[in-house]
Amino acid sequence: MIFLSEDPFDPGALLTAFAKGRSETGAVATFTGLARAEAGKTDVLELEAYPGFTESEIGKIAEQARARWPLHDIEIRHRVGRIGPGEPIVFVAVAAGHRRAAFEACDFLMDYLKSRAPFWKKEHGPAGERWVEPTAQDHADRERWG
Repeated sequence: MIFLSEDPFDPGALLTAFAKGRSETGAVATFTGLARAEAGKTDVLELEAYPGFTESEIGKIAEQARARWPLHDIEIRHRVGRIGPGEPIVFVAVAAGHRRAAFEACDFLMDYLKSRAPFWKKEHGPAGERWVEPTAQDHADRERWG
């Protein structure tokens, strides 16, 4: 399941709901990303997405993860709009029979979200606004998956 929302979320509550009732799941791996203040350079991170298109593109990479690993379930929740430092921006949860598949699929999904997902990010701070692009490291992390 893929969700984009301007509303804040509680990663702990999402994890509890995601893990509930999984009697055949041996592992749940999660990642929660937080918006950073960038040493006082960012007061607000603003994310834009195209409704429908962004979810569809993220869904395609989720299907690639399902094809690579024997997964029971995936949940991806991503904020859009204005996000303050310290607020959760992304939550990825992966359920699998065993830990290695869950860890690797979660890492794979985050590498895609960080480098290729159709989001447009802008930082607002004391020096003004600045568009944010994926870093060389973000691209290198994604490339390791082939």
